[in-house]
Amino acid sequence: MKRLALLFSLSAASALPLSAQGSASRLRVPFVMDTLPNGLRVIVHEDHSVPVVTTYTWFHVGSGDELPGRTGFAHLFEHLMFMGSEHAPYPQFDRLLEAAGASNNGSTNNDRTNYIESGPASALPLMLWLDADRMGWMLPTMDIPKVDLQRDVVKNERRQGVENQPYGLVEDYLPGMLYPPGHPYSWTVIGSMKDLSAASLDDVKNFFRKYYAPNNAVIAVAGDVKAVEVFALVRKYFSDIPRGPEIERPKVASFSLAKDTVAVVEDRVQSPRLYYNWHTIKGGTADDAVLDLVAYILTGARNSRITQKLVYEQQLATNTESFQDSKRLDGDFTLFATARPGKSLPELQRIIDAELRRLAEEGPTQRELDQAKNTTESSFLSALESTSRKADQLNAYYYRNGNPDGFQADLDRFRAVTAEDIKRVVRTYLLAPKAMLSVVPQGKRELAARAGGVTP
Repeated sequence: MKRLALLFSLSAASALPLSAQGSASRLRVPFVMDTLPNGLRVIVHEDHSVPVVTTYTWFHVGSGDELPGRTGFAHLFEHLMFMGSEHAPYPQFDRLLEAAGASNNGSTNNDRTNYIESGPASALPLMLWLDADRMGWMLPTMDIPKVDLQRDVVKNERRQGVENQPYGLVEDYLPGMLYPPGHPYSWTVIGSMKDLSAASLDDVKNFFRKYYAPNNAVIAVAGDVKAVEVFALVRKYFSDIPRGPEIERPKVASFSLAKDTVAVVEDRVQSPRLYYNWHTIKGGTADDAVLDLVAYILTGARNSRITQKLVYEQQLATNTESFQDSKRLDGDFTLFATARPGKSLPELQRIIDAELRRLAEEGPTQRELDQAKNTTESSFLSALESTSRKADQLNAYYYRNGNPDGFQADLDRFRAVTAEDIKRVVRTYLLAPKAMLSVVPQGKRELAARAGGVTP
């Protein structure tokens, strides 16, 4: 067995803001990592403050690993993993965990699919046994009725969250407007109705064999546990599961938009909404952190620039939001604003464009920058109180750069941002060509934003 013994020490003071600890202190989340011969990696973080435990299993597969015409498989499989396995037939997975006082869930994004169980520390053997059974012994129980059942569930989720949700159709439009055809992020995570309907039992089984193998999975365990006991349980339950094939990841070519891509969608909504979407940078980079702070300066608080101007001063919008989507292979930045009744999107467009130019030229005030940094750091440190958040983040850092304890390095990125960085990043990314989508009430296309911007 190949063992990676990476153990760090954590003082009680490391839960405090680093400014209160002294310059010599470093933020540490200690872990030990083990790798089984079949390729399964296990990360353990001991936290004995409360007698609870969280297991977070990441399979390194998301919608970005799918192929055109076969989208939605990663999300569909997230649902199928709760449909029972050879030794824990449906609905025993949920019932056994509930009887032990534990809960479970899962989620899918562009880059990964994760599964979580949380509960009392005494439930850890059950959690790991159930996870092992569905990793190693689910395929024999997979049949057409199960696939059809969960296919219909996912389709219904799509109807609720995309087709019948106000502004939900944006999820279908924006990725393809920004990313070129064939790019792993050019389609929606939930997939299309056509592709979901086309998924056969063989398609599903082949997807499982390729991506749900132990060598494509990482289990992070955080809580009131001892690492040596966790590794013994993992070896007991997972060692007999065979290694899967080596996976060739999608290749992403660099690209840029030569000009704005513009679209108008008529939807069953009462107020128009304007979306801006820019191609930016992948997660984990310095500019990625700067863009997170830019989002806060623009819309993150009541006194943020665009929120203050549109919602409170001019009263043109009911809400605003912006965020950097930090994905593994690429990234994009979204900003949107919903107009008040009787207002049109060119009115919002004029102010948004002006505020972006002003931030690029003048940069933020020191107060704005400090507020953005302090809020970000507070949220970052507060997350360390949760075993669930720590387990998830250990997995995220490992997938990003191979080091689960990336907490200090991550925090350092935000602390290092200057006003000049804000100006440079806004000029580089947010004054560049973008995808611009107007969602307007049916029959009211005249309320849409205008290609090329609005004269101040």
